Amino acid sequence: MLTLNDVHFRYPKASQSALAGVSFELHRGEILGLLGPNGAGKTTLISHLAGILPIQQGSISVNGETLAQARYKNPACIAVAPQEYAFYPTLSVRENLQCFGSISTTKNLSARITRALVFAQLEQFSQQQAQTLSGGLKRRLNLAIATLSDPEYILLDEPTVGVDPQSRAFLLDAIQQLAANGVGVIYTSHYMEEVEALAKRVVIIDHGKVLRQGSLDDLLAQGQALLTFAQIGLSPESVQQALQGYGEIPTPEAHSTQQLLTQQLLLNAQSTPSQALAALEKAGAQITHAEFGRFNLEQLFMQLTQRSLRD
Repeated sequence: MLTLNDVHFRYPKASQSALAGVSFELHRGEILGLLGPNGAGKTTLISHLAGILPIQQGSISVNGETLAQARYKNPACIAVAPQEYAFYPTLSVRENLQCFGSISTTKNLSARITRALVFAQLEQFSQQQAQTLSGGLKRRLNLAIATLSDPEYILLDEPTVGVDPQSRAFLLDAIQQLAANGVGVIYTSHYMEEVEALAKRVVIIDHGKVLRQGSLDDLLAQGQALLTFAQIGLSPESVQQALQGYGEIPTPEAHSTQQLLTQQLLLNAQSTPSQALAALEKAGAQITHAEFGRFNLEQLFMQLTQRSLRD
């Protein structure tokens, strides 16, 4: 089991900590969704797990041993497929695999390269220069390199950015296969639907702190208990009147009444959708459409991290 316990880190001259007491666990064969907006601390956390950034406070352990001890015994116990392309563009696919595979060990390297090519379905591209590959093939090469050393745990940072739907489907299937083979996967992505499809447990962080963690079903159930979600389209001229007439509805930007046709309204726990619609109509709103549905991960994420833009 991979365990993070009260991990803290602050960069020199930073006004606040990049990580402020992060704790969670990952089991072998499990896919854990790690979510957070830009600047939440994900990159710092991944850098710790990859062994390229020392821990200032707290601990990370692998199967009861410190991360340093585990890496000493097996340098490739935790592999990383970063968001950036992590290969040499002028080398061929096979040459890249040979290069990165020999860093950890040359033992059974030929067999491991063949296995990685088959896993990522790159056999027919093995002699092709990496920089000439399509976006989807580059992502598959990233994944193939990360699996070369048969890691116990793997960190996947935005592994489907810039790929076509077919490549995305293949990558998601491949990640599920890794977990089925006993690899523990930390999956970070801004595509919430991917995390919902893959992960059984989720950790949401922001400003270096864990905002919420647990099974996906439990987190969504907690969100449902907090509010009922609805999207109600209002005609522009009726927005201000509606908000004034039904003040119990908190909005993401309650101070702004210059909303257009789709104003997202989060109903309070005491209001049913039908009561909200009736109250809006009574207030004089001209409702153009209404949608009610299952509370999802993106809505929970936005509720926890707010809507302000992040650099």
